[in-house]
Amino acid sequence: MENSPLPPTAPKPRGPLLPPRARTLWERRVRDPIVMQLTQGITPEKIALTFAVGSACALFPIFGVTSLMCFLAALVWRLNQPIIQILNQLLFPVHVMVFLLCVHLGERLFGVPVAERLMLDPWKMHEKYFEAFWSHPIQSLTFFLKDNADSVTYSIVAWAILVPAYVPVVYYTMRPLMRGIVKVKAEVAAKKAANAPPPTHPVP
Repeated sequence: MENSPLPPTAPKPRGPLLPPRARTLWERRVRDPIVMQLTQGITPEKIALTFAVGSACALFPIFGVTSLMCFLAALVWRLNQPIIQILNQLLFPVHVMVFLLCVHLGERLFGVPVAERLMLDPWKMHEKYFEAFWSHPIQSLTFFLKDNADSVTYSIVAWAILVPAYVPVVYYTMRPLMRGIVKVKAEVAAKKAANAPPPTHPVP
């Protein structure tokens, strides 16, 4: 006589499932958005876009507003906030030179003579307008714009003309580089995993 198949065993009863904890207002409105801003945009394409858009915003020819522009750009395009803000700080020494370049280009576009003024000397410009920027940012920026409104206007126009060509060039230059870095890191991690000794289990 053949053995009859055993009847399926009934699943063991589980204890009552606890309802998920309600998330607090702090978590929903403060913590979660901050975590999302710090961790988003870490694919090779997003990092390349962060370099392209972030450097363009960091070189905007008005001092004191680039951090806000970088923050808003990362918010809109879902870029990585730490990377774009670090890039903004690293490009500060280049900012003055790019500003002066945009001033000269803008003056040529408007057909006005190059201004022979104090602002064309970067060190004297910094000493006059931005030496006390961190203690009095609004006053420094207002003083600078009041004295140099025409040159600032020329520089913004030049920046706006250059940016549509600048951003794609930086993006398509950085994208293969970022993909290569990610590929190398993946290969290194795979080699480490392959060469890692098997886990040892204690004898019961």
